Amino acid sequence: MITRAITGFCVALLAAAWCAPCAAQGTVYESKDKAGPVYSDRPSPGAKPVELAPPNVIQTPKAPAPRPASATPAPNYSSLAITSPADEGTVHTNTGQFDVVLQSVPALRAKAGDRYRVTLDGNVLAKPYQTRTIRISDADWQAAAGTDAKHTLQVAIVGPAGATLIQSAPISFYAHRATVRRTHR
Repeated sequence: MITRAITGFCVALLAAAWCAPCAAQGTVYESKDKAGPVYSDRPSPGAKPVELAPPNVIQTPKAPAPRPASATPAPNYSSLAITSPADEGTVHTNTGQFDVVLQSVPALRAKAGDRYRVTLDGNVLAKPYQTRTIRISDADWQAAAGTDAKHTLQVAIVGPAGATLIQSAPISFYAHRATVRRTHR
């Protein structure tokens, strides 16, 4: 008797599992025969409709779209500084040509496409640079420098797409030009 009850329970459980997807399509009917309950989506003589609980449905969140793998990971530059000229220092130049020396941690990843971008007196120089010693040319000076004796300089590291990755603190410096005095005799 216990074996028949367990068998009947197992058959009912399997039938319920089989009929759960059918429940979404229509009514499920239960009838009895010698072996126990019989479930069907078609009514038979003596069958009764069965109320089934809605199936458990779990909504899983969509996985984020995979990011394209890059050959080398983007660096996290922790610092960028102008080491020469010194802040509030003097640059001796008659033509406007002088050198700027930079220090970045880690070093510039030029092979990955990163570049230094220089801003002189608020004007971005047209050419990006790959070395930590940058020669400001006469043409750069003419295109960007203001007419005052005091000038500002700032440098940024930009990625291949032009996005700024880190920027130095701006410095101020003075341009000193030699003058020749004529004496009258």
